[in-house]
Amino acid sequence: MRSVADIYAAARAAGRQPVSFEIFPPKGDLTLETAHEVAAELADLLPDFVSVTYSAGGSGNRQATADVAAMIHDDFDIPTVAHLTCLGATEESISRAIDDLKRKGIASVLALRGDRAADAPAAEGPFRFAKDLVMRLADEGFCVGAAAYPEGHIECTDFRASVAHLKQKQDAGACFFVTQLFFDNSYYYRFREAADAAGIAVPIACGVMPFLGKAQIQRMVFMCGASLPSPIIKLLAKYEDDPGSLRAAGIEYACAQLTDLQQHGADGLHVYTMNQPDIARACAGALRASWRPVGEAAVRGAGEPAGGRA
Repeated sequence: MRSVADIYAAARAAGRQPVSFEIFPPKGDLTLETAHEVAAELADLLPDFVSVTYSAGGSGNRQATADVAAMIHDDFDIPTVAHLTCLGATEESISRAIDDLKRKGIASVLALRGDRAADAPAAEGPFRFAKDLVMRLADEGFCVGAAAYPEGHIECTDFRASVAHLKQKQDAGACFFVTQLFFDNSYYYRFREAADAAGIAVPIACGVMPFLGKAQIQRMVFMCGASLPSPIIKLLAKYEDDPGSLRAAGIEYACAQLTDLQQHGADGLHVYTMNQPDIARACAGALRASWRPVGEAAVRGAGEPAGGRA
């Protein structure tokens, strides 16, 4: 399986930006068969890779994550990234997870600390922070990615400290980053400048998630600490009693974010699809429509037929 580092290297040589999607593994009514159907629709858009979250809502179904990641690669020949969290993990549990990932041929892993309950005690054990897991996975030969926070981590009030933690993850072996969602691109551009100044040299993919409803966006704001710009607040007010129009407006807003990031030379574009292929199709279509030459090279969106996948 091609690693994300290889994908970014090939894309850089071709003068383009990788486009990737994220899905979550089966939970509740979402069966493995349904996950296969979702993956099939995403595969038609030719993403550079697909990442699979540790679990939907943090339930910790690590086995399902590895199974879905392997299925996407084996059935659709698309590189995958399996998420792995370490909060509360032991050396034994991480070793078991590593063995499972290797058996399934997964080359790239996104190393995350994981969400901590508000009343939970401080983490103990060998994997207190994401950088600890990054180092362990890198030592095992994985291509390791980690999370980046354009507005700073919600538990860290010092933006400079958040950037310093990012550098520590790079120093531990991270070879790519994927950002937490954000709704205002100016925060990403400020963060990118700070990351460059701190010596962050590996690619940073911009994670974008459409807002689909008022409850969802409220949850995201409180979980992630993402700021809500005034255009979104106005859209929430305008379509408060029209869920269909609000959903459409949220997808359109995300498409505008992505095309702006594309045109400003973001390293990569990562769409949080929420297992809804129409979101991926809309975002891929917007990126194709905004494709334009950049110097002597070209930048494409997912599914742009001239280049194919990296």
